[in-house]
Amino acid sequence: MTDGTDWTWEYEGYSPEQERLRESLCTLGNGYFATRGAATECGANGVHYPGTYVAGCYNRLTSDVAGRRVENEDMVNLPNWLMLRYRLNGEGRPGPWLTPDSRWQVGHRQTLDLRQGTLERETRYEDDQGRRLTVRQQRLVHMADPHLAALRTVFVAENWSGTLEVEAAIDGSVENTGVPRYRQLATRHLMHVHTGDAASDTVWLRCRTSTSDIRVGMASRTTAALPGTSHHPGRRAVQRFRLDLEPERASVVDKTVAVHTSRDPAISDPLHASLDRVRRAGRFETLLSSHHAAWQQLWRRAEIEVPNEAGRILRLHLFHVLQTLSPHTADLDVGVPARGLHGEAYRGHIFWDELFVLPYLNLHFPEVSRALLTYRHRRLERARFTALDAGCIGAMYPWQSGSDGREETQRLHLNPRSGRWLPDHSHLQHHVGSAIAYNVWQYCEASGDSEFLHTKGAEMLLQIARFWACRATHDPELGRYRIRGVVGPDEYHDAYPGAVEPGLDDNAYTNVTAAWVLAHTLDLLRSLPEPRRRELVERTELHHSELELWEDVSRMLHVPFHEGVISQFEGFGDLAELDWEGLRRRHGDVRRLDRILEAEGDSVNRYKASKQADVLMLGYLFSPAELRALFSRLGYVLDEEMWSRTVDYYRHRTSHGSTLSGLVHGWVLARVRRAEAWRFCQEALEGDIADVQGGTTGEGIHLGAMAGTLDLVQRGLTGLETRGGALRLDPVPLPELSEFCFTLRYRGHWGVRLRMAPGSLHIAVPGSGRDPIDVELPERSVLIEPGGECELPLPGVGDAQSPG
Repeated sequence: MTDGTDWTWEYEGYSPEQERLRESLCTLGNGYFATRGAATECGANGVHYPGTYVAGCYNRLTSDVAGRRVENEDMVNLPNWLMLRYRLNGEGRPGPWLTPDSRWQVGHRQTLDLRQGTLERETRYEDDQGRRLTVRQQRLVHMADPHLAALRTVFVAENWSGTLEVEAAIDGSVENTGVPRYRQLATRHLMHVHTGDAASDTVWLRCRTSTSDIRVGMASRTTAALPGTSHHPGRRAVQRFRLDLEPERASVVDKTVAVHTSRDPAISDPLHASLDRVRRAGRFETLLSSHHAAWQQLWRRAEIEVPNEAGRILRLHLFHVLQTLSPHTADLDVGVPARGLHGEAYRGHIFWDELFVLPYLNLHFPEVSRALLTYRHRRLERARFTALDAGCIGAMYPWQSGSDGREETQRLHLNPRSGRWLPDHSHLQHHVGSAIAYNVWQYCEASGDSEFLHTKGAEMLLQIARFWACRATHDPELGRYRIRGVVGPDEYHDAYPGAVEPGLDDNAYTNVTAAWVLAHTLDLLRSLPEPRRRELVERTELHHSELELWEDVSRMLHVPFHEGVISQFEGFGDLAELDWEGLRRRHGDVRRLDRILEAEGDSVNRYKASKQADVLMLGYLFSPAELRALFSRLGYVLDEEMWSRTVDYYRHRTSHGSTLSGLVHGWVLARVRRAEAWRFCQEALEGDIADVQGGTTGEGIHLGAMAGTLDLVQRGLTGLETRGGALRLDPVPLPELSEFCFTLRYRGHWGVRLRMAPGSLHIAVPGSGRDPIDVELPERSVLIEPGGECELPLPGVGDAQSPG
């Protein structure tokens, strides 16, 4: 059962079948590392999975699968620092170790406190002799010092006196076993595990990853009323304590842990750095106070007020976004892990999810956005090599990225329904390059960071544009350019029915976003300061003939249509209709349509059916006016009727096998079919807390969907765009969510407050020495000086506003 307040999430009672989900949702982190909300008493088993992950810490292993040698790179599960277990002594011998799974457990409650950034737990036990023990824990992963974590455990004997044995440990025997369908793959990433003592209250563990050779150092300082002893069995560093308990008197054990890796700057050795840090760390109360202060600052910078349950969920989403991508991320060489630092799904890889994350961060933590884009720039050379290997020029970014930017997409994936390993062609989703270019442009518009745009940003856009111009081939019969052999955001369709080779032609989303990249890169090159433009042209050997080609391709890329709607790809309209009702009668939930059909000996490639928003992604990325202009540049008319027909067509043919699908549908329907939008918005909000994808949240939260719901309020319902040096607003409030407030950071203005209410929009700009903010609405423009505010009336809006 889940309960709580606006700032807390409470789980009353112990539920083994819900434990993995709760562990993900109760993960604590600080952008540098995170630890799942697992029970301290338990190691990894069928119920519990206490994973700890440092951002950017990857390792590569080779496995034998289905008769093939398969190489995979994973975000590494690091030694488990959480371990703290205890047992009662009686009749001269120790009793069993107590855990929430124990038959003696008689009460269990855990509380995630978002405001304070802590996880609290209370568990009560009663043994066969009637002795009652209460155990209260409070843990944190320090938001001010990103290398520290702490755990306080308080034991209270309710009706007895005697000895309690406590064992605290760092466990280096852990493996990557958090995702059942990966367990046929190699799982042991940590090698050369050594342990030792540093002081009477401190033990340490050091190890290294097997192939990436990342050295890891952990140090643990544990204090109790009486000194303990240390032991080093196997790959564990263990401290043992004996507590003399008296009725109703609290006995406290505090555990403070420091973590460093050889990827950290300004250290000589990870173990030495961890030992020094844990030695200097303050008492638990001191750490808790500075941790609370750091969280208070974050909440002020990311303030959001949304009423009712939606607001409570959005605050949880924001909490997990900030734990994965905090201001500490600005100092790291990391990307946006699709499942956060919360589990091992997708092996911790970076996909296109930054497309849903950065628009939120741009307006609150632009320094983090810049760092995440710099991760992509550092791997630009690798993307160019990948393009060359594929016979192209420019930059071909990978669909899945990890440590060094090579393509990490698996070549085989397991269908749990059929038990078969199948070819995986998702590496053909080259549209990830357009997502990177779009993020560069959006970041620079929101932040005003012209230095980044003119240097790293321009270099990325140029090479991505170069790739698209190379990939496009001219079709003399059509008189247009075509991009063949790709996979779109839908992912389910990866080939034509009966085709030997994978890939589809002229995915509409891919082609339109490629045209956008080419057009915006041309605009950028024209606007660059002449000396910088000359440098860029010389370094990249850019020839004027390329620019002519880019101009031509940007205006003449083919977009397919059928039945008066935009086709997802060329030939989509020729596919068979799917018997949706028949499938639902047989299987109930058909979100993972691909697995269902493959297990039945069929293929989704035969049908007009999508996993998630594909064509409709265009309505997510671009405002109605911008989308209409894009199609016009390509020589097509996209009017209100056609866009509405397109939205209706695909919403009836989408299985929503991704948490991102409900988000995009809600966003798009808010302007086209407002009465139906809230159902999809609600699904996006509940995607992780209700685990709507059926067990996937226990393997890691869905970071893109969480950040996307925040951006739905910030940009989707307000129609907010940062374009042309102005804040453009075109609100579309939903009846279910028509009043809310948030602050943002825009071009050096901190704490700009927007408050939406029925019929009005209030904007307040804090005082500063910055220029006034230009605010543009469809019918009105205003300049708001620093220290000023403005109340803008909103006209009534009808049911549909679309690219017409």
